[in-house]
Amino acid sequence: MSAAYVDSSVVLAHLFGQHAEAELRSRASAFRTLYAATLLEAEVLSAIARERIARDLVMLNGIRWVLPVRALRPEIERVLAAGYVRGADCLHLATALYLAPDPAELTFLTLDERQQSVAQALGFVV
Repeated sequence: MSAAYVDSSVVLAHLFGQHAEAELRSRASAFRTLYAATLLEAEVLSAIARERIARDLVMLNGIRWVLPVRALRPEIERVLAAGYVRGADCLHLATALYLAPDPAELTFLTLDERQQSVAQALGFVV
């Protein structure tokens, strides 16, 4: 696979040096292109502000932002038919489906177990 959709949990683990950070960095670097919803940027900046810490956000510079030109209701309904996830997780999965209507063509990187389970049910490589 040359492309992956990256969830906020992966970027936050990298920025905060959490346990799986080295493995995630290695896995993410295997992809030529990383995609994300602009929601990721808001979630990351919000977490940094909440923790009141300065972090180098150069990692975000390499992400290609997915900007849907329409409402994502069909993708959201598809996500929820595969399993329940919270709103933000649902939006990340729906955005990935918008990007890759055939989920087998895209890897979905996340640390959230529920989101990962639904991504697998949708057919994403996880």
